[in-house]
Amino acid sequence: MSQGLGRESYFWHKLHSLTGILPVGYYLVQHLTLNSFTLVSPAAFNGVIHFFEGLPKHLFLIMKYGLVWAPLIFHAVYGLFIVMRAEPNYSNKAYKWRENRMYVLQRISGVLAFLFLCWHMATTSVAATLAGNTSVIEYASWQAKLTSNGYVLFVVYLIGIIASTYHLSYGIWNFCIRWGITVSEVAQARMLKFSAAAFVALTLLGWAALAGFLIHDPKKGAESHQKIETRIESPVRAL
Repeated sequence: MSQGLGRESYFWHKLHSLTGILPVGYYLVQHLTLNSFTLVSPAAFNGVIHFFEGLPKHLFLIMKYGLVWAPLIFHAVYGLFIVMRAEPNYSNKAYKWRENRMYVLQRISGVLAFLFLCWHMATTSVAATLAGNTSVIEYASWQAKLTSNGYVLFVVYLIGIIASTYHLSYGIWNFCIRWGITVSEVAQARMLKFSAAAFVALTLLGWAALAGFLIHDPKKGAESHQKIETRIESPVRAL
């Protein structure tokens, strides 16, 4: 048994690679995209939260725990196992290759992303569940947190985003090699360029979404939400 735990499994390694793209990678892209609604208005960002909270309970729970949390936890835990078995040698002058550098950065970014996501999920999704409402993850709360204590949390999120986007972007390149999608050196070089472009684009998207929390008055979000609720309730009262 102990020997089995000490070896990497071909099946689990392939599954780890796959979950890094679907659904974990996909979730990261759509999460950053939806968060960029902060650039529109507080009401637009809060509207995204209320949309998901308004889904049928069983559907929301399946999406949250089955399609996001379960694959994410597996990918993170097995990823830590891979990191512990890693033998980086980039510090050796004879091995300062580009692929070796990416190998090391992939593992560093994975650990940083893991720690960041544990804390992020605990202070958002878990906190909202325990509080019994979404106020802790709405625009006003985010703005208050990110701008307090000298913007320390804002910087933490900048680092967390770049670690996550690098891990996914390099993971795409690695995934295509591991699954036999890019076999030739030319195909691998092209995919590396795509991954680099994806890294820049996703990082800028995430940072832009983060900056969106600093440019609006959060009271407008609350007022807009109140007007929407009033419009919905008024016909009901009339009946």
